[in-house]
Amino acid sequence: MIRTLIIDDEPLAASVVEEYLQNYPQFEILEICQDGFQAMKAIQKHEPDLIFLDVQMPKITGFELLELLDEPPSVIFTTAFDQYALKAFDAKAVDYLLKPFSQSRFEQAINKFLESRNGGEPTSTERISDMAEKSNRLVVRVKNEIKIIPVAEVQYFEAQDDYIAIHTDSGKYLKKMTMKSLEDALDPDRFARIHRSFMLNLNSITRIEPYERDSYLVYLKNGEKLPVSKSGYARLRQVLGL
Repeated sequence: MIRTLIIDDEPLAASVVEEYLQNYPQFEILEICQDGFQAMKAIQKHEPDLIFLDVQMPKITGFELLELLDEPPSVIFTTAFDQYALKAFDAKAVDYLLKPFSQSRFEQAINKFLESRNGGEPTSTERISDMAEKSNRLVVRVKNEIKIIPVAEVQYFEAQDDYIAIHTDSGKYLKKMTMKSLEDALDPDRFARIHRSFMLNLNSITRIEPYERDSYLVYLKNGEKLPVSKSGYARLRQVLGL
């Protein structure tokens, strides 16, 4: 059996997917979820092979949900908004169904999924992050809970192996992503890459001082200080108009 979840906050839209799946007895619908929090718990519990995922949902979006998963299942997006299509396909989604979709269009998506099981590429959360719009918030997993962090509350980001440490006044949080994908997702007028391992909220700066040859230290409002590389200093001078 192919273990399946339907994730959509619109009951009618979810029921359409459920109805269409009745023609495929090899698919087992494990649960129908109405928001990203419920979906996160269901994915952890059932470990599905395939999810039908809406994009715009309460609490967290479909893309934010995928970013929280270490090993996301195959995804068929179902949404009323066509502007997310490029982002979905760049994330290597199996297919992108634009509501309202016909049964024949649904069958095409199912056939794509069945073909992808024979050597197709898995969903990539890294590519999801690479295509992210400039974001005003970050979604992280803290034990079994999901926390939404406004980027305005972030002091700085620090690269730690395969993770990014998010330093805020309320504590430190870890998110699995690269510094490059994070840099692409944030507003360059508010955040600057000052070092290969650090990205800084410009509002956190109190002063910048020379340290060693071709390097500097930046002092933050919370009392911390971070290294600034030569290229990072040039970037700071540009964005701060120094």
